[in-house]
Amino acid sequence: MKRMLFVIGVIAAAVCASAQAPVPSEPARPAPSERSGSARAEGWTAPRTPDGHPDLQGIWTTHTFTPLVRPARYANQEFLTEQEAVELSALLTEDDVDPLAAGIFGLSDEERRKRVVQNDPTHYDNALWLTTDFAPLSSRRTSLIYDPPDGKIPPLVPQATERAAARRAAINFDSHENRPLQERCIIWTHEGPPMLPPPYNDVLQILQTPEHVLIVRELETAPRVIPTDGGPHIAESMRRWAGDSRGRWEGDTLVVDTTNFTHRTAFQGASANLHVVERFTRVSADRIVYQFTVDDPDTWTRPWSAEIPMIAAKGPLFEYACHEGNYGMPDILRGARFTEKEAEKATPREPRK
Repeated sequence: MKRMLFVIGVIAAAVCASAQAPVPSEPARPAPSERSGSARAEGWTAPRTPDGHPDLQGIWTTHTFTPLVRPARYANQEFLTEQEAVELSALLTEDDVDPLAAGIFGLSDEERRKRVVQNDPTHYDNALWLTTDFAPLSSRRTSLIYDPPDGKIPPLVPQATERAAARRAAINFDSHENRPLQERCIIWTHEGPPMLPPPYNDVLQILQTPEHVLIVRELETAPRVIPTDGGPHIAESMRRWAGDSRGRWEGDTLVVDTTNFTHRTAFQGASANLHVVERFTRVSADRIVYQFTVDDPDTWTRPWSAEIPMIAAKGPLFEYACHEGNYGMPDILRGARFTEKEAEKATPREPRK
């Protein structure tokens, strides 16, 4: 009951303002297929809300071991073969598999077997703490990125390279303000838009009203409230960590257009001029196809797009409670001060004259 009151309150607080942003040109979307998990189930009819739109509501997961960027092992190979998918899925569902085995998708068969189980005895057991019953692969894609066709993020323009260097140089332990936004619990890199699979706690809930769509992720700092009432974007001078999202229906697909980011949000190194277009299409009782296109001429040489299936999951969601200023931040800075003092002790002092 408390959760529902919170959801209603968030929707009631949503407001609209001025200035409609131009819609960026989008690359051709991939044809639905069984390999990508985007094909509509044969004979299936999408349920609809009372206002006639497809019902996207429910609890979903974007969990997958498929990387955002295509690894060298699968260069020029958009999809796994059926046999490759079967063998990799079998490996990733063995006992004691580490859910955080990053990069395992692109490794050789031998390296995969070495890395699939956690080898750090000083860390808590990921296989026990983070184990889920989610399928390890939500499609046979070799990368979530489908455009460009090589599955890679386009090259940075020169000013983006300079901007990235300046951002790296600004991160230090002098103050909480010099720490990354994710570490400060201001916004997680996977929250988006665009949304990406988080490292763990990968469940989200979608709720709909006639004029809003609400997306609540278990691992998040704030829910997404998306107006679908036809209102314009807020004024260009107003900037938000997660941008300003406006939704519309194109047939059976929810299209969400987001602008007005801050220069510090920096999705994959983007500037404040980042423009995101997301598409949510329900294709079966247990699957939504989520696609996004990002465009920022001040960052990349061209727009790029990705596709992530959302699979029906069990609930409920639990509060992750990542709050700015929690006890972790003072401990991080205290540890930095201790390290500095230890380094000072170890530095030989010149004798007094």
